[in-house]
Amino acid sequence: MENSRSESYAAAGVDITAGYEGVKLMKKHVERTIIPGVVSGIGGFGGLFAPDLSGIAEPVLVSGTDGVGTKQRIAQLMGVHDTVGIDCVAMCVNDIICCGAKPLFFLDYIAIGKNVPEKVAQLVAGVAEGCVRAGCALIGGETAEHPGTMAPDDYDLAGFSVGIADKSKILDNTRMRPGDVIIALPSSGIHSNGYSLVRKVFDVEHADLGICPEELGGRSLGDVLLEPTRIYVKPVLAAIEAADIKGVSHITGGGFYENIPRSVPDGLGARIAKQYIKTPPIFGLLAGIGDIPERDMFNTYNMGVGMSLIASPQTADKALEALRAHGEDAYVIGEIVKSEDKIIIE
Repeated sequence: MENSRSESYAAAGVDITAGYEGVKLMKKHVERTIIPGVVSGIGGFGGLFAPDLSGIAEPVLVSGTDGVGTKQRIAQLMGVHDTVGIDCVAMCVNDIICCGAKPLFFLDYIAIGKNVPEKVAQLVAGVAEGCVRAGCALIGGETAEHPGTMAPDDYDLAGFSVGIADKSKILDNTRMRPGDVIIALPSSGIHSNGYSLVRKVFDVEHADLGICPEELGGRSLGDVLLEPTRIYVKPVLAAIEAADIKGVSHITGGGFYENIPRSVPDGLGARIAKQYIKTPPIFGLLAGIGDIPERDMFNTYNMGVGMSLIASPQTADKALEALRAHGEDAYVIGEIVKSEDKIIIE
């Protein structure tokens, strides 16, 4: 690679040597994510992983892909690039665990206007941190320099993860019954959805993101908006092992109204008690400044609930105990009822 350089390509805006330097800088971050099963290091044409299938009667691979969305613009404005990678991992692995699968490995893709190796390494550092929190390996990725189609300071981060589950243990919502308990796992904030509306309401292109509104308890607006998405892999898998979990929902874009019904079968509905929901102050600030109706807030944001689990009433306490043992301040927000409406918030 030392002899690999194209002056003509560099004149067109792509410096391939910057890519090589970025790989060197990110290696120490990638090494943090190595787990049993990793076969290949970064730099090859494909990432290799040999899963341990012992104890799994009928292995099923489960995949998920997502990006960070326009939250990246907040990171770019603030010059903070080592957190959105956590969001990228979270948006993929939190989806995978909704069926009871364990994430195995992750790959990232970074499109960037100008490849600055140090910036790319910061982005990958965030991805690596997310993988460590999820217990999966970062086994590959791609960085693509896009001069002329992206501004030099712009980038777009996306990712892809693969997990594994035993077919007989994949969560089955057909077993759901009235009286089953809905458990909330608190979010760390807005997570990674609805940021086009966030950016409009707070006018982030012209706002001082360093201001500390009284409602945010001394934290700056920028820091709160950039707070990474919480990764729920370890606590949720522990709850599935400890209790009879019949459904899991990752509360992302579409909020309560779109995501919770995805784990509820026809003929049943999730009745949510609004007064039980612990909503961080950023949501009230957003709704107040933007004059956003409550229905729209619950249909766009997680409102403080990053994941919801539906457990049998007989094992709900075991689920709560397992979640709390993994640092989650989990609590009950409702129950499953007979209903033609998949979700009722009252």
